[in-house]
Amino acid sequence: MKKLMLATALTAVTASGALADIKVGILHSLSGTMAISETTLKDTMLMLIDEQNAKGGLLGEKLVPVVVDPASDWPLFAEKARELLTVHDVDVIFGNWTSVSRKSVLPVIEELNGLLFYPVQYEGEESSKNVFYTGAAPNQQAIPATDYFLEELGVEKFALLGTDYVYPRTTNKILNQYLLDKGIPADDIFVNYTPFGHSDWSKIVADVVALGADGKKVGVISTINGDANIGFYKELAAAGVSADDIPVVAFSVGEEELSGLDTTNLVGHLAAWNYFQSAESDANTAFIKAWKAKMGEERVTNDPMEAHYIGFNMWVNAATAAGSTDVDAVRTAMYGQTFPNLTGGTAEMLVNHHLSKPVLIGEIRADGQFDIISQTEEVPGDAWTDFLPESAVLMSDWKDLGCGMYNTETKSCVQLKSNY
Repeated sequence: MKKLMLATALTAVTASGALADIKVGILHSLSGTMAISETTLKDTMLMLIDEQNAKGGLLGEKLVPVVVDPASDWPLFAEKARELLTVHDVDVIFGNWTSVSRKSVLPVIEELNGLLFYPVQYEGEESSKNVFYTGAAPNQQAIPATDYFLEELGVEKFALLGTDYVYPRTTNKILNQYLLDKGIPADDIFVNYTPFGHSDWSKIVADVVALGADGKKVGVISTINGDANIGFYKELAAAGVSADDIPVVAFSVGEEELSGLDTTNLVGHLAAWNYFQSAESDANTAFIKAWKAKMGEERVTNDPMEAHYIGFNMWVNAATAAGSTDVDAVRTAMYGQTFPNLTGGTAEMLVNHHLSKPVLIGEIRADGQFDIISQTEEVPGDAWTDFLPESAVLMSDWKDLGCGMYNTETKSCVQLKSNY
């Protein structure tokens, strides 16, 4: 049925005479556990494409979105990516949320020399010449958030709670080592993983509460993804846990996720992102106005939307500079691209395929928005963390070194493997 609907949509476009050679693949889950987060990113891309077409399109052609639904099924992401590149012949793909879905797609786009813009915070420890990572690396989210807990809130014990897949596991591996290096005893670090869609949080919340039995300040660092967050926050409220008691800082909960929750009992809990809807800038005011005019007053904006906003506009500018949507030409033109972000600064695409981004800590308000309580200047994204010995010696430079995994000690390039 989905294929039929897509075929019908494409036929309608053809009949209207608007079908162009420049096709933009949109690879986001519209069903399943991640639809709560990813549907909005599909809508964002459609808005951005409409806006660009209203400006005259790209290189004299209109942009045509090609939407597929990988349905929160990680192997299906690879199949849909191959479909976009080989059946629909798209020029670029904007998509994915979870790292496991990105790693599923990675061998396909590398094999077919596709181009993926990935808009979500992730664990780092990766650099592909076929991916531009427009979300946060750990040094642009996880590490600053941990520092905030240590320095501003005086947290002494840490519960690292995550969904059981590569992003939480790798991020928590980095954070665990970082906390040990900061002098936090191993016994004061509690790590727990749950499946996608997990709903029974009573024991885990009880275990977190028990951490503070000795009077030490406990904080939760959450890499829980998708609709499992709903059950987690409900259980916190049911247990009478407030942000004053045990603060939670989340890396995958933003305005979109909170829009489906009663946030009364969540006031004061935190999130770390590079953008919040409450950011004050002319660019953000215009973006929110356009979004609500298209989608309705009740719809909110969030960080991955801004990442798509930046990535899409950089892609348009790079293709314009290259005079082509050819992947190799666009990649070369992407290095050094700058574009105003929505928080009042300027994003720059680095040679490691990561952006420079500010780090914001937001406190949940009763209306589901965030008060920004901490904001840095732009921080360059680091593909390889400095906090794991095996990664600290690595760097990524696709422009001059042509290598995503360059060992600065041996002065050699380690070839990345696609069998993630």
